[in-house]
Amino acid sequence: MRTLLLVCVCDSIWLYHLFLSTLLFLRQRRGRSTGMKQQQRRPRANEEIRAPEVLLVSDDGSAEQMSSEAALARAREEGGDLIEVSPKAKPPVVKISNLGRYLYQLQKKEKKQKAHAKQTEVKMLRFGFRTDRHDLERLLQRAREFLAERHLVKFVVRLRGRELTNKEYARQKLRSLVAELADVADIEQDLRSQGNQFTTIVRPKR
Repeated sequence: MRTLLLVCVCDSIWLYHLFLSTLLFLRQRRGRSTGMKQQQRRPRANEEIRAPEVLLVSDDGSAEQMSSEAALARAREEGGDLIEVSPKAKPPVVKISNLGRYLYQLQKKEKKQKAHAKQTEVKMLRFGFRTDRHDLERLLQRAREFLAERHLVKFVVRLRGRELTNKEYARQKLRSLVAELADVADIEQDLRSQGNQFTTIVRPKR
């Protein structure tokens, strides 16, 4: 009985170590995979360019097809790096520039694209027919914060009961609110009537 128990304990320990080893291996593999992806984003340069022929593009827009060796020699003469800017083209497109400066500009461009790709939210701000000036000023301050974050802002004024007989006052109140944001916002969607409420959407100035 003791022998059987000892065997079970040993098997459990062995399985536990096997599990830990597998987990460690998967983490290391994932790390290497991530590192490879990051390296792949970096364009090939100088001796890394393996295509026999390349299309060398100058800053003035002119292009010349030549061997990779000739293009690299020209880059060395000009004191720059030969950078592959379009590897999928036939032949690949290269240019002469400073590699560090080119990578910096590429990084800035990617950050800008990510910022533009970020989904814009529509922030909704509601107020009532009888909302006083103090509360409206706080509403405007909140709207300015949303606009500064490059979000759209949707204003909603809701009418109840007898307020529905004075729709023009609600429209004017909403228009005056939007007018106070004219220095930071443009109208995305004109004033609309939706049942017992009026809405309008503004966007940050471009």
